[in-house]
Amino acid sequence: MKDRIYMQKALEEARIAFEEGEIPVGAIIVCKDRIIAKAHNLTERLNDVTAHAEMQAITSAAEYLGGKYLKDCTLYVTLEPCAMCAGALAWSQITKIVYGASDEKRGYSKWDPNILHPRTEVVNGILEKECSDIVKDFFISKR
Repeated sequence: MKDRIYMQKALEEARIAFEEGEIPVGAIIVCKDRIIAKAHNLTERLNDVTAHAEMQAITSAAEYLGGKYLKDCTLYVTLEPCAMCAGALAWSQITKIVYGASDEKRGYSKWDPNILHPRTEVVNGILEKECSDIVKDFFISKR
């Protein structure tokens, strides 16, 4: 039940991204049942291909915690992380990743399913339809 509640919060961030003309991916990081970071894609606003929601959330959470490791933290993200984000998540040693929709074109599992830290737990498919639909709706609106 917690996973669904927190994924709803990540979807709120994805909706903000949608409204701002960004690919609608939202992320939050939770530590000890407290949201310590919220983020969404900022690649267009910052003109930076690395400004993915996950990267923004990692930076914010590390700043909040005062250290680079995200042990005892869970990332909730609406779309499967790409290889770049998965690599950063591996370096952060995040404990758990929960994502909504799979990304068949750019998701890390297509390129290297073993890229994450060996102790990182992964859960997928939480609010999958909602997470998938917002991305589809975004690209339909761009056509």
